[in-house]
Amino acid sequence: MKFASSIVLSGACLLASSASAQAAFSETFLEVPGRTGTLKGTLLVPNSNPSAVVLIVPGSGPTDRDGNNLLGVKASTYRLLAEGLASHGVATLRIDKRGMFASAAAAKDANAVTIGDYVDDVQSWVTILRSETHAPCVWVLGHSEGGLVALASAKDLQGECGFILAATAGRPMGEVLRNQLKANPANAPLLGQALSAIDALEQSRRVDTKDMHPALQVLFNPAVQGFLISAFSYDPTRLISGIAKPVLVLQGQRDLQVNEADARVLKQAGRRASLVLLPDVNHVLKSVTSDDPRSNIATYADPGLPLAPGVVDAISEFLASNAVTSGR
Repeated sequence: MKFASSIVLSGACLLASSASAQAAFSETFLEVPGRTGTLKGTLLVPNSNPSAVVLIVPGSGPTDRDGNNLLGVKASTYRLLAEGLASHGVATLRIDKRGMFASAAAAKDANAVTIGDYVDDVQSWVTILRSETHAPCVWVLGHSEGGLVALASAKDLQGECGFILAATAGRPMGEVLRNQLKANPANAPLLGQALSAIDALEQSRRVDTKDMHPALQVLFNPAVQGFLISAFSYDPTRLISGIAKPVLVLQGQRDLQVNEADARVLKQAGRRASLVLLPDVNHVLKSVTSDDPRSNIATYADPGLPLAPGVVDAISEFLASNAVTSGR
């Protein structure tokens, strides 16, 4: 893939973090017009001719292009993933979500952004990536909630090679939230109100939070109810069943948020889905060998930990095995 002359490189030539592959790559800052302002992201390109181009769609909440957020997650999962893939000859674009971080101007209210808005942004990024890199198509990699965005984008997306779903739920988000709340015995006093609220939001009805427990007032904040109504309306299995292009379902077996059953449901529903299960890998794609949830969560705050062995290899092998058909 030859890169267009319109790209302005930052001038930074960095070394890949992998000790086994000291390949250099270049960093470029890209932007694309949004509804009210500019969307921004970082393109990482190996100094060899890239074998594929991947758009990394971030997960839930205030998560930035590196995979970190304001709620204590500092694992830098997306930055490490981009660097690891660059060492395998793959270019990546990681992005700030509409209304957040460097893309803050692209939405007046980040809380009011819906899954449909994120889908529109995926199309914008795929279009600019193809233009700038001359790639025949772009792979869309969604992590966690980003996997739902990737699936939702598939129906009308133009220019995608296929999809990579990392730690992506196979159930509607309302069902996932129900199960998470029920799994914690400490939530028993709150379950009645919480489950009623989920039921209402699934029926596109907003809920009054003024008499709710304070913890639920945060969870069901009126400012985010529009987003929740949007997110609850999507069924991942129905979405993946309509995708005719290759899909990789990548799932860690020590993920505390999304489980192996989710991955297997997606694999079963997908027409061209491949499944890779990674033992001792958690939700932020780091290595965990303990059953202790505290040890698992501790990895979320440690950017110094590398990605778990097998994560980058699984993705790069999938891309290579589908390279012949990726230009459709």
